[in-house]
Amino acid sequence: MISKVQLRLQFLVLLWGFTGVFGKLVTMSALPMVWYRVLIAAIAVFIYMKFRKMDFKVTKNELLRLLAIGGIVGIHWFTFYLSIKLSNISIALSTLSMGALFSAILEPIFFKRKINLLEIILAIIVSACVAVIFNASPEDYKLGIIIGILCSFLSALFAVLNSRLPKSIKPTKVTLYEMIGGVITLSVVMILFQPEAISEVVNISWSNLGWLTLLGVIFTAFAQIESVDLLKHVSAFTLMLNVNLEPVYGIILASLIFGDSEHMNPIFYIATGVMVLSIIMNGILKTRFSK
Repeated sequence: MISKVQLRLQFLVLLWGFTGVFGKLVTMSALPMVWYRVLIAAIAVFIYMKFRKMDFKVTKNELLRLLAIGGIVGIHWFTFYLSIKLSNISIALSTLSMGALFSAILEPIFFKRKINLLEIILAIIVSACVAVIFNASPEDYKLGIIIGILCSFLSALFAVLNSRLPKSIKPTKVTLYEMIGGVITLSVVMILFQPEAISEVVNISWSNLGWLTLLGVIFTAFAQIESVDLLKHVSAFTLMLNVNLEPVYGIILASLIFGDSEHMNPIFYIATGVMVLSIIMNGILKTRFSK
């Protein structure tokens, strides 16, 4: 029987599968788009906490950690949407499958455990699949693939860092301060490296604001609170393992909504399928051997 935690995980991954679609629905460039996403999410969580009369207090050390992780989250989302803008939704989502590989590498570093044989095999299979996708993709998509790989590394990094946070910090607090950290980090990046994006922030259209409000409230604030809470019940690796179904949901949704612009050659789908299945099998085998 499927557990309640597993159902919550799948619903969360389904929500995340939708987020790639916003990369095409919103006509802004990646940086101001993500800046609005984290700002709206922070405001939504703040209003929710105020309405529920929840406590905002954290220690100085906890605040600094949360802001720093939030900065990583912000850059992760920026690289995700930049990958979409440079290639397409299917490419960006397929490279996210490397998250479990990076998580398998990072967890032993942070938790002082050995990398096991299954994780080495996983690394070889995933790396081979990404190489196949890279070689089978159009030349103008390849920068998007490289950015997507960076995005998957950052997703694993913040998942591991979030799993190391004290369990006494409520998920709403974690999400609020991480989103604030994202706003601060992306503001600095925008001012220093892409000042021309400020005009997009100021001159946002109503349609973009509508899509971003939906993205920020439902697909970010709620989803982020849920993911942090789930890390109290499952490991970062298990979370990343389930996240590998995000490309499946997202690629199907993108193909249904955007049609031909998301269609790739058969080699892409075979490589992505092998990669996702190998990661899922790795998780199943690890669970079985650990019993």
